[in-house]
Amino acid sequence: MDLVALDIGGTHARFAIATIAADGTIALGDPITLKTGDYASLQTAWEDFERKLGKPVPKAAAIALAGPVTGETVRLTNNSWVIHTGRIDEQLGLDQAVILNDFGAVAHAAARAHEDEFLHLTGPDVPLPATGTISVIGPGTGLGVAHFHRVDSSYHVQATEGGHVDFAPIDAVDDAILARLRKRHRRVSAERVVSGPAIVDIYEALAALEGRPIVELDDRTIWESGTAGTDSLATAAVDRFCMALGSVAGDFALAHGAGGVVIAGGLGYRIRETLLASSFAERFRFKGRYEQLMAGLPVKLIPHPQPGLFGAAAAFAKEHGLP
Repeated sequence: MDLVALDIGGTHARFAIATIAADGTIALGDPITLKTGDYASLQTAWEDFERKLGKPVPKAAAIALAGPVTGETVRLTNNSWVIHTGRIDEQLGLDQAVILNDFGAVAHAAARAHEDEFLHLTGPDVPLPATGTISVIGPGTGLGVAHFHRVDSSYHVQATEGGHVDFAPIDAVDDAILARLRKRHRRVSAERVVSGPAIVDIYEALAALEGRPIVELDDRTIWESGTAGTDSLATAAVDRFCMALGSVAGDFALAHGAGGVVIAGGLGYRIRETLLASSFAERFRFKGRYEQLMAGLPVKLIPHPQPGLFGAAAAFAKEHGLP
C-alpha cells in the first residue's frame, strides 16, 4: 500500500510517498522538503506538498512530530505550529493516520535496519543485541532521545523527551559553557549543548575562556570551518561538542539499561569522521565504576538519509499489522 510519510521537525517538514510491499519492505519516493517557517500550519504546508507533487496523494499518512504526542494537541518543540491530532483526518483529507513523536519514528528506523546498514563508532564491533533495549540519540535542531526494546523477534519503541534533561558538566570547560548558558536561560538542558545550534554557544564560551574577542558566527559557518579544520577555535568547539554527545549518549545508555546505542540523524552522519577521531568514545565510557560496562556496549551510527520518514512508514506498518 501507499501512504504519505511526514517528518516535521523544528526547521523542516519532509514529505515522501512511501510504499509498503507485501513482504513488509518499505520504499520511499523522493522527499520534498519545506521550511516550517514559510508556512502558517501543517495544513498549508500539506497543500503546497500536494501542488509540488503534481498528482493525487494517498489517503493514508504517517506523521512524525517534533514534540510530545499526548492528547489531541501537539505543540511542536522548536517551531510555532500547533497540531490538532483529533482533526488531522478531516484537515488533510485522510482515511487513516498514524501520529507519533519524530524521534520515536527514528527509533523505528533503527529497529528495522539491517546490521550492515550501521557504521561502527565505538565499543565492541559486534551486532546490536537481538534482545533487550537499544538507546537512540540524535542531535539536530534539538536533541532527540528514544529507545526500543527487542523481544520475540519484534520490538517496541518508547519515545521520550530526554533531550530536555539537565546538562551535566564533566570538567572545567563544561562548567564555563554551563555558566555562559545560565546567564541567558533559567535552566540549561542537555540540548542547549548537544544540538546543531548549540555549537555557537560552545564556540563563544571557548573564545571567552581564551580571552579572545567574540566573533559572532552562525552555526553553519562554525560547523563547516570546524570540520574542515580552517578555524582552530571552531575545530575545538566541534571536538567539545563530540565530547558532550559522548557523555549524554552514555548517560542515556545507563538510564535505559541499554545493551547498545544508535546515534542517528543528519548531523551525526556529517561529522562521523570527526566523531571517530574525537574523545566521543572516551566520554561515553567515562562513568566511574561503570566504565567497564560502558566499554562493552556497541555504539553505532545509522546513515539512513531519511530515518524519520522511513521510521514513520515503519510505525504505520507496525500499527496496522503489516509485515
